[in-house]
Amino acid sequence: MGQVVDDKPVYLFSIDLEDVRTMIEGGERFRPRVVETTRRYLEFLARHGARCTFFCVGRTVRENAGLIKEIAAAGHELACHTDLHRPLTELTPDSFREDLRRNIGSLRDAGAEGVVGFRAPMFSLVERTAWAHEVLGEEGIEYSSSVLPARSPLYGWEGFGAVPRRVGRVLELPMTLRGKRSLNVPIGGGVYFRALPWGMVRRAFAKQAARQGSVLGYFHPYDIDTEQERFMHPGIGNSRFYNHLMYRNRGDVMRRLDEVMAMGFRIMTYRDYVATLPSRDGAA
Repeated sequence: MGQVVDDKPVYLFSIDLEDVRTMIEGGERFRPRVVETTRRYLEFLARHGARCTFFCVGRTVRENAGLIKEIAAAGHELACHTDLHRPLTELTPDSFREDLRRNIGSLRDAGAEGVVGFRAPMFSLVERTAWAHEVLGEEGIEYSSSVLPARSPLYGWEGFGAVPRRVGRVLELPMTLRGKRSLNVPIGGGVYFRALPWGMVRRAFAKQAARQGSVLGYFHPYDIDTEQERFMHPGIGNSRFYNHLMYRNRGDVMRRLDEVMAMGFRIMTYRDYVATLPSRDGAA
C-alpha cells in the first residue's frame, strides 16, 4: 500500500503532456493551446507549493522546448508518454523500444535529467502488451503508471490488482479506481474527475485516502481548456457520446482541484512517491 506522507494523504496528480491536435487529421487548423493551458496547471501547483510528474509525448516536447524548460525549472518531474502517442497495441517490442528511446532522447535534449518514469497512452499496457515491462526495464525505466485495473471501453487489465507491484525490473502503479462494481472507473483524473458528480468524486477520494493513503490521477492540457474549437477526439471510435464527455465540465476542473487540496491532500511526484514505499517487490 501507499503511505501517508507528513500525515497527509497523497494525490499523485500528474499531467499527460500532449497536443491532441497532432493526433487528428488536419489538426493544425485549430489553435495551439498546450502552452497556455499547461501554464494554468503550473500556476495551480505553485499556489499549493507542489511538484508533480509530467508524462510527456516526445513530439510535444520537441515542439514546445521552452515550456519543458519552464516545467523543469519549477522542479517538476519529466517522464515518458511515448514519442507519438501511439497505443502499445499498435507497436511491437522492437518498435516500442525505438519509440521509447526517441522519447527519452527528446526529454534529455530539452534538459531533463534522470528520466525513470513512463505512462502508456490510453492505459494501453494490458495483458497482451505486458512485454512492455521488459523493454521498459532494459531501457532504464524504474516505474510505470500505465495500467487501468478494470474493464474499460478502451484498454483495461482487470486482473492486475489495485496496488503497486513489481513486474520484472519495473514497479507498476495502477490507476486508482472508484471501487464500485456498478461504476468502477478512475476517479482521480481526466474525464471521470470532470464528468462525475462532485459529491461522488469527493467521497471516493476520502475512502481511498483512508484505505490506501493515496489517489493516482491524470490530466491533459485539454481537460481545462474551455476555448479550444470543438473536434472529434482520437481514440474514442468516433463516438459522439464519448466526444461529448471529452468537453464536459472543463471549466470546473480547477475549482475541483482546489477542493481536493482543501481536503488535506498533498501532491508529490511519482518518483518521490515511489521512494516512500516500504517495498518495491510485490504489493507495495
